[in-house]
Amino acid sequence: MSLLQVLVEALESLNSNKMRSGLTVLGIVIGVGAVIAMLAIGQGAQDSITGTISGIGTNLLFVFSGNQQVKVRNIRPLTVQDSQALGDPFLTPHVQQVAAFIQGSNIEVTAGGQQTSTSLAGVTPEYFPVRNYKVAEGETITQENLLGRASVAILGVEVADKLFNRHEGLVGETVRIEGQPFRVIGVLEKKGGSAFGSEDNVVLIPMSTARTRIVPRAADRVDIIMAQAVNSDSVVMATQEITNVLEARHRTAIGEDDFTVFSQASFLQTAATITGVLTIFLGGIAAISLLVGGIGIMNIMLVSVTERTREIGLRKALGARKRDILVQFLAESSLLSLIGGLIGIFLGWLIATIVGQIAAANNTVFVPNISLSAVLLATVFSTAIGLFFGIYPANRAATLQPVEALRSE
Repeated sequence: MSLLQVLVEALESLNSNKMRSGLTVLGIVIGVGAVIAMLAIGQGAQDSITGTISGIGTNLLFVFSGNQQVKVRNIRPLTVQDSQALGDPFLTPHVQQVAAFIQGSNIEVTAGGQQTSTSLAGVTPEYFPVRNYKVAEGETITQENLLGRASVAILGVEVADKLFNRHEGLVGETVRIEGQPFRVIGVLEKKGGSAFGSEDNVVLIPMSTARTRIVPRAADRVDIIMAQAVNSDSVVMATQEITNVLEARHRTAIGEDDFTVFSQASFLQTAATITGVLTIFLGGIAAISLLVGGIGIMNIMLVSVTERTREIGLRKALGARKRDILVQFLAESSLLSLIGGLIGIFLGWLIATIVGQIAAANNTVFVPNISLSAVLLATVFSTAIGLFFGIYPANRAATLQPVEALRSE
C-alpha cells in the first residue's frame, strides 16, 4: 500500500466521524497553542528585561552596600567620599565618571487635586550623563540646586501624565512631594516600561534636599554608587579598581568585602537565567495539556479499533498484512495530532498577539516573540505524541486474528 493510499484512507476514516475527530483534535490544538504562547511570552519577557538593562549602558557598574555571598560584621555604608574616591582618575583610570544617589519608594506626589505614588531619587548633576537620562524640556539639576538644597524636581513622563494629564509645558508648575512644595524644572524624555517597572514613573530632586527633607540619611551616606567604565572592554579592569579602592577605604579583610559591585553583564546573566527558567516552567506546564491530548487520541483510537473489528478482519482475510493495518491506524493518529498542531500554531500566535496588545494598552514595552524553533518543536512534538499514543491501538488492531475479528458483532 502506497503512502498516498494510506493518507487517503486515514482522511476518509477521520471524515466519517467528524465530531469525534474534531473533539480529539481540540486537545492537541489547546496543547500546542498553550506551548507556543507560553514560550513566546517567556521569550518576550526575556527580550524586554535584557533590552531594558542593555539600554542603560553596557559599561555601567553599580556599587551596593553589603555582600550576600559572605557574612560581614560592621558593614560600613557607602558615602559621598567613597564616590569621590572612585572618581579619582589616578586611583581608577578605567572609570570615566561616577554618580552617587539616594532613593525612596512609594513616595506620595500631588498636584492640582491629583495624586500618585512613585519612586524618588536624590541625585547630583553627574547622575544624568552616567544614567543616560535626558530632559525633554527644562533643565537638569545643577550644582547650585545641590548646594542650595533647592526645592526643585524633575518629573518622569508617567508621573507628569498622572498629575497634569500632559507632559509638556510643565516647567514652573508646583508639585507637592510628601506634602512639601517643589517647583518643576524639567520633564524627562520618555523611556517606556519594562518587566522591572516603568522608568518613567520617577521623580528626581537634588540629593541634599532629599537627604534632609524626604528620605533622611546621614550627612554623607548614599544608597548606590554608579560608575561608568571608559568602554565595555574596560568593565573588568574598572570593577577591579573599584574593588581595590573600596577595600582600602573600608579596611576589609580579603574575601570579606562589605560591598558588592555589579556590572551590566551580571544583571543580564541573572535576568537571562531567571527568565529562561520561567520560560521552561511555563512551557512545561503547557506541555501537560499536550499529554492530555495524546491520551485522548489513544482513547479514541482504541474505540475506533473496537468499532472496526469486523473491517480489520475482512481486510486481513483479503490479504492485508499486519504492517498494513499498523500503518493505517498510526497514520490516522498522526494526522489527528498534525492537524491539531497546525491549528494550534495559529491559536498560539493569536494568544501571544492578544497578550502583546494588552501589554501595549498598559504602556508596557513587551512584545511576545514567537520563534521558528518553538513552532517546529511544538509541531514535531504534537506529531510524536500522535505516534506514541497511537502505537498501542494500532498494534492491537494489527494483531487481531481474522477469524475472531469476523465473528465480532
